[in-house]
Amino acid sequence: MFSWVSKDARRKKEPELFQTVAEGLRQLYAQKLLPLEEHYRFHEFHSPALEDADFDNKPMVLLVGQYSTGKTTFIRHLIEQDFPGMRIGPEPTTDSFIAVMHGPTEGVVPGNALVVDPRRPFRKLNAFGNAFLNRFMCAQLPNPVLDSISIIDTPGILSGEKQRISRGYDFAAVLEWFAERVDRIILLFDAHKLDISDEFSEVIKALKNHEDKIRVVLNKADQIETQQLMRVYGALMWSLGKIINTPEVVRVYIGSFWSHPLLIPDNRKLFEAEEQDLFKDIQSLPRNAALRKLNDLIKRARLAKVHAYIISSLKKEMPNVFGKDSKKKELVNNLGEIYAKIEREHQISAGDFPSLRKMQELLQTQDFSKFQALKPKLLDTVDDMLANDIARLMVMVRQEESLMPVQVVKGGAFDGTMNGPFGHGYGEGAGEGIDDIEWVVGKDKPTYDEIFYTLSPVNGKITGANAKREMVKSKLPNTVLGKIWKLADVDKDGLLDDEEFALANHLIKVKLEGHELPTDLPPHLIPPSKRRLE
Repeated sequence: MFSWVSKDARRKKEPELFQTVAEGLRQLYAQKLLPLEEHYRFHEFHSPALEDADFDNKPMVLLVGQYSTGKTTFIRHLIEQDFPGMRIGPEPTTDSFIAVMHGPTEGVVPGNALVVDPRRPFRKLNAFGNAFLNRFMCAQLPNPVLDSISIIDTPGILSGEKQRISRGYDFAAVLEWFAERVDRIILLFDAHKLDISDEFSEVIKALKNHEDKIRVVLNKADQIETQQLMRVYGALMWSLGKIINTPEVVRVYIGSFWSHPLLIPDNRKLFEAEEQDLFKDIQSLPRNAALRKLNDLIKRARLAKVHAYIISSLKKEMPNVFGKDSKKKELVNNLGEIYAKIEREHQISAGDFPSLRKMQELLQTQDFSKFQALKPKLLDTVDDMLANDIARLMVMVRQEESLMPVQVVKGGAFDGTMNGPFGHGYGEGAGEGIDDIEWVVGKDKPTYDEIFYTLSPVNGKITGANAKREMVKSKLPNTVLGKIWKLADVDKDGLLDDEEFALANHLIKVKLEGHELPTDLPPHLIPPSKRRLE
């Protein structure tokens, strides 16, 4: 059983055991971090308090993109089933946030009912008001994919200023709220209309501090030729580089995520490989969910600490009686200097501080006289949590991960690529000839035999030194050739006969064509004369 004893519990001599990581995170937050957040009014500035459902909910995937980039179709492709409230078309069809989640029966739960359900992680969305809640719903249905993950469909991002303002709620703020709680953010782009509108640019900037969750999908890529696709891909990377200010290149998946025939099938293999990579990324989410929640709690704790230093510094600078308003304006205008002072005094990284502009806007409406002075005990408790408790939970995370299967998400499109002849890479590379009666190497064996008999075989076998002279002509690294030698020397006698030499050359060809070598020799590649030995 996974358990560890908290510090407070040891004091009381009544050890409290944590059965799961989620339980441990929930109790650590409530006992150690929440008091700091409430004391310094963290929830008024940054993010509402976390609830039990935030620690227990399934991994969530947030889809974001301009209208008609294929967000709803992408969900339909994943779950291979229509869901309540689904509308697909070239015009801006999805005008609501739709949480597609698992349920015993098919149906829709409207937003106002959703935010009072304690089992759902959406209660704090109540703060965005009726204009948003009327545009929010949960589509629930029995589906095997939704057993493991939930998917959030969003309204198409618009380009017109009038349309943007007429939403009636802060669209970027809602997306930022979701970004803090989801496990993966997928930005979808249409290969035909690559322009990034002002609202989309604002949304991407609102996702700052969540770059590790972001993946990009260049959708509908089958509708353009290879040369155009390369230009579109380059333009997309250039545009994203101006908005996402990170030194790392964001991961872009290229493909057409729907069940229709490919219009231009030239890049079929590329699309298959990209889809497989994206599916693997999504399938890893349940396995890594506990680690993601732990990581988000650490980020939240660091921000809460910085926030406490900012608020207490402002309180310290305020006069007791006269000149409060003028001093408040002066402090807000000079907030950058306060940031720098806190950074120096407490050795805090500049990246841990909240946005200066946003903080200045929020401070304008605050009553500084209600701010609290620095309370070291609260900060020490959070430091203890980060230094000791989180480290213990990290051990539990690894233990829980080891007990989970690698690919948890099943059903829908995820099953279509797993097994059988339409699995990714089936019948290619080392898998070529898997269903053939004849040994696949046999068709090229006469050519390999000619080379074999020039290498001075003794008793029908050549030495490793002679084989090496020929194999290095492939210009493959020694590490690769060493692996090929181990696979080809089936009887492990340190020599190669004609069949084993032919097999070695076949594996060299496989590698030179860009395929990966197998870890173990597949049964269909074992030379016919050696099969009785297996």
